[in-house]
Amino acid sequence: MAVVDVHRFAESITCHAWSPDHSMVALCPNNNEVHIYKSSEDQWERLHVLEKHDQLVSGIDWSSKSNKIVTVSHDRNSYVWSLEGGEWVPTLVILRLNRAALCVQWSPKENKFAVGSGAKTVCICYYEQENNWWVSKLIRKRHESSVTSVAWHPNNILLATTSTDGKCRVFSTFIKGVDTKDSKAGSPAESKFGEQILQLDLSYSWAFGVKWSPSGNTLAYVGHSSMIYFVDDVGPSPLAQSVAFRDLPLRDVGALYF
Repeated sequence: MAVVDVHRFAESITCHAWSPDHSMVALCPNNNEVHIYKSSEDQWERLHVLEKHDQLVSGIDWSSKSNKIVTVSHDRNSYVWSLEGGEWVPTLVILRLNRAALCVQWSPKENKFAVGSGAKTVCICYYEQENNWWVSKLIRKRHESSVTSVAWHPNNILLATTSTDGKCRVFSTFIKGVDTKDSKAGSPAESKFGEQILQLDLSYSWAFGVKWSPSGNTLAYVGHSSMIYFVDDVGPSPLAQSVAFRDLPLRDVGALYF
């Protein structure tokens, strides 16, 4: 029988992310702060409070290799947090948004991260070594409503998004000088940054969480209608199937193991 550990961190939690070894968790207690807790024996100890955002923190991701935390907020900004001398030091990332940032995820190589927003755009952020700052490029015009979730393909180039317009899309995020030609394998040969590779119109309601399988051959996303959609052979002629549930609307996809 599985053992479940229950701990009440806050009255409400907006978003969270686990540390690489799962010994710590970063969460937003439904305000403009991020609290970092560490598991100690049978209790959770609060170690840090990250305070830089002016409004609700809507997305957190903790990189597994570089041990950096990225946060986004309704204040339309993002911060990359680095642990230096026992303290988390923030670096501001200007997203150039006119609406709230809603979600964020590091790329597999952790040299980029993607931010979905209420401005119908996706920001692809990367680090410019020569200028020592993070910059962003925007994928515009394709989404007809807020971008609710983003997911990176294992090749570090393709990005899947879901939106409240009910659609799931796949884009190329190839950035010259950041990505290599080898990492472009598996994406269309002439794909440019921001080019839409695929649009899926399977859902008749808001679309939320999206995930790729480890192989990158299968894509899954869920909708407000309690449906989960599986898409194989992502490309010009994808194969799709759906599964309906009777319960409340589905909000996210945990993981795919095939």
